[in-house]
Amino acid sequence: MEMKKRISLELRNRSPAEVVELVVDSCRSSDGEVEGLTDQYTGLEILSMVNIGLSSLAKLPSLPKLRKLELSDNAIAGGLDSLAEKCPNLTYLNLSGNQIKELSSIEPLQNLKNLKSLDLYSCDVTAADDYRDSVFELLPQIVYLDGFDQEDNEVPDSENVSDEDDEAGPPGDDDDDEEEEEEDEDEEGSEGDEVGLSYLMKEGIQDEEDDGDYVEEEEDEEEEEEDGEEDEARAQGEKRKRDADDEGDDDDDE
Repeated sequence: MEMKKRISLELRNRSPAEVVELVVDSCRSSDGEVEGLTDQYTGLEILSMVNIGLSSLAKLPSLPKLRKLELSDNAIAGGLDSLAEKCPNLTYLNLSGNQIKELSSIEPLQNLKNLKSLDLYSCDVTAADDYRDSVFELLPQIVYLDGFDQEDNEVPDSENVSDEDDEAGPPGDDDDDEEEEEEDEDEEGSEGDEVGLSYLMKEGIQDEEDDGDYVEEEEDEEEEEEDGEEDEARAQGEKRKRDADDEGDDDDDE
C-alpha cells in the first residue's frame, strides 16, 4: 500500500493533530519521503515506519511530541543530525537492521538529551570491538542498548507493568477483596450450620412422630387383642349357659 493512502486510512476521520500513534510498516515511500506525514501531526507520540525502504530522515517533518520512533529494517546509513531538531523529546529509537557501520554515524544522537533506549540489532556497527562500552561512552544519556543496560540487566516491560497495575486496582483493594471473601465464607458457614440444625431438629421431630405412631399402633393392637379375648370369653360364657339350659330341659322331660 502507498504511504499516503495508508496514513489517510490511519486518520479514521480524525484531524492530524488528534493522532497519537501512527503505524505505516511495510508501506512504499517515494525518494525517502514519508508521503502524507506533515507538520500537522503535532500530537504524535509513537511512529512506526518498519521496512518502508527509507534511506534518509532528511524529509521527516517536525514532530515535537514524538517519544518512540521505530525505523528497523530500512536502508538508513547516516543523516541522523535532523532528529534532535525535529524530534527533541525522543526517548526510544530503533535502528535495527539498517546500514549503520560506524560509531560516527550515531554520534549526532548525543543531541537527543532525553534518549534512554537505542536498538542497533543487525547493524554492522555491532561487530566492532567493545561495541557496547563504546556506545555507552559515546551516548552517556542512554540507559538501555539493544534491550540491556550496562550491567546486562534487561529493560523492564513498562507496558506490562502498567497493565498489571491497572488490573490490580488501587492499593488496599486486594485486602478488601480477601475480607469480603472471608465474610462470605463465614456467612455461608453460619447458613450451613443453621440449615444443618434445622435439618436435625426436623429429623428429631420426625423421629418422635414416628415413635408416637409406632406406640399408637402397638396400643391399637393391644386393644384389639383385649377386645378379641373379651369376645371369646363372652362367647364361651354364652355357650356354657346354653349347655346348662339344655341339660335342664332334659331333666324336665324325664
